[in-house]
Amino acid sequence: MGHLEVEDGRQIYFEHHAGERQPVVLVHGWGVTARSWDTVAPALRADGHEVVLLDQRCCGRSDKDFADVSIGAIGADVARLCEHLGLQRPVINGWSLGGAVAVDAAARLGSSAGGLVLTGGATPRYTSASDWPHGGTVDDVEAVLAGAAADRATTFKGVAQAVCAVPVSSDVVDWMWGMFLEMGPRGDDSLRDLAALDQRKTIGTLEVPVLLLHGRSDGFVPFSGAEAAVDLYQDARLVPFDGVGHAPHIEQRDAYLSELRAFLEQTGR
Repeated sequence: MGHLEVEDGRQIYFEHHAGERQPVVLVHGWGVTARSWDTVAPALRADGHEVVLLDQRCCGRSDKDFADVSIGAIGADVARLCEHLGLQRPVINGWSLGGAVAVDAAARLGSSAGGLVLTGGATPRYTSASDWPHGGTVDDVEAVLAGAAADRATTFKGVAQAVCAVPVSSDVVDWMWGMFLEMGPRGDDSLRDLAALDQRKTIGTLEVPVLLLHGRSDGFVPFSGAEAAVDLYQDARLVPFDGVGHAPHIEQRDAYLSELRAFLEQTGR
């Protein structure tokens, strides 16, 4: 593990696990931490992959007082971390808001990237628009953030309870809730930035293979958005998970890992 300085002395936390096979960078969703990948990272390590995890700006063990918490800033951190570690053609896997971060990072890396995985990815748009009838509204996002400002603990407990459509134990909910509570208040603005972001032009420029792993019952990023997005990429495949919500890597771990491993076999050739 280590820390990388990315803005005016401020640092992000990362873990770099050695491996002989293709590197995989795991980018967590809004408000949580690298630990949200604990159902995935050990399996990839056991398969021999080089695995990198990080805590985004204002999350987990990273500094909490960043001035810029935009998707672009976090995406630049991921790209910089890949370059800092000398990763060779890494696959960037982003969950939820981390999907938008992963798209930004892959665009920055260009031909140096090996692939992109979107796990319930909140991209190319998180909110609806006149020509994108998928997702909630900016007002919905502001309501969540207002709730967090007034009562952070209760608001984030509700978010954690809504992540999975497949029944999970109270321990899993509390695990996610605890990660949310590690985020500093400045992290709220990452979600606010996501609500205004449109990556449709960006995803059309990506020249890497893309895998979308998405629950049909996702209550945060509608499955219809993933269906609409898949044809906007140059080379993408969508894998639906029936009855699954916003966390297929938690709700149907074995099926999720099977699809991810097959993709890594393809991109690692």
